[in-house]
Amino acid sequence: MDTIQKFLAYNGKIRIICGTTTELVEKARTIHNLTPVATAALGRTLTMGAILGTTLKEKEDSITIQIKGNGEIQGITVVVDGNLHIKGYVGNPYVTVPNREDGKLNVGEAVGKEGFLYVIKDLGLKEPYRGMAELVTGEIAEDFANYFYTSEQKSTAVALGVLVDKNGVKASGGYIIQAMPDATEDELFILEQRIKEAQPISSMLSQNWSWEEIIKDITGDKDVVTLETSLFPKYECNCNKERMKKALFAITKEELKDIIQKEGQAELVCHFCNKKHVFHKEELEEILKQQME
Repeated sequence: MDTIQKFLAYNGKIRIICGTTTELVEKARTIHNLTPVATAALGRTLTMGAILGTTLKEKEDSITIQIKGNGEIQGITVVVDGNLHIKGYVGNPYVTVPNREDGKLNVGEAVGKEGFLYVIKDLGLKEPYRGMAELVTGEIAEDFANYFYTSEQKSTAVALGVLVDKNGVKASGGYIIQAMPDATEDELFILEQRIKEAQPISSMLSQNWSWEEIIKDITGDKDVVTLETSLFPKYECNCNKERMKKALFAITKEELKDIIQKEGQAELVCHFCNKKHVFHKEELEEILKQQME
């Protein structure tokens, strides 16, 4: 089962939020029929969405992540709410690019190194909070580290990994590590070196390491404190016919009349779950009638 967990290390001076997202990323891969590199790109972003979702205080609050690079994947969108229900899609699910020289999936090439990362937090206020940062590599983890530093002024280590084989998603997960104000320079230097030397996160997860084992290995602290383990992210879309109906109200009367005359019905497909919602002629005529009133 996918879980998000929280830890403290170095006597409370280091905060870690980490999570396993193998099941939800595999569900996304299946729904969208993603290529391996698209799976890795969306999977890394879904993982970060799940991690950020644990910071929401209210169930109805939400965070939207948008990555708009100049690569062939044509953008990534992920939405998570306070229930840790998460969904996402990429512009081009069938993208393929040559692997990197080390044989790994070239997510940076697919996403693109030029563009922006946006984080939009809807916390029930009049206006959502909007943060943004330029992409630095397109590999997503490094881009989020840059986002935390430039937009939220937090020095953050980020690791995100998705291991894909011929049968689907073998392992997926990631973490963010943030220093509290009382962390010393020596402690941060040691932590930075250990993070650099650590195995890829997807490799450790594929070897069935527990998160406690992973965090102890990465930080070098054998006395990490577990704060929370019972957080369960789930890939789930809340679309329904009534929500999709709003899209029809957004088009002009002339366009709606044209659909009624030429097609006799409208079929809308949800970007997040690929469900089809059909509106028959009578329903379209009722929407047109309401527009005319």
